[in-house]
Amino acid sequence: MKFSELYRLLEENGWVKKKGRKHIKYVHPDFPKPIPVGRHPAQEVPTGTLEAILREAGLK
Repeated sequence: MKFSELYRLLEENGWVKKKGRKHIKYVHPDFPKPIPVGRHPAQEVPTGTLEAILREAGLK
């Protein structure tokens, strides 16, 4: 999955994009901490990183 697809998936599930310095941070009213996501829309998300982000977002 590419980062751009991950952005779309998070946004479809209620996460809101907030700009950070090195990462894009996604926040959700039902989750206590933001999720940092890299700024590389055309690159593939490493498998371990993708699994961790999906787990934190409650999507897996």
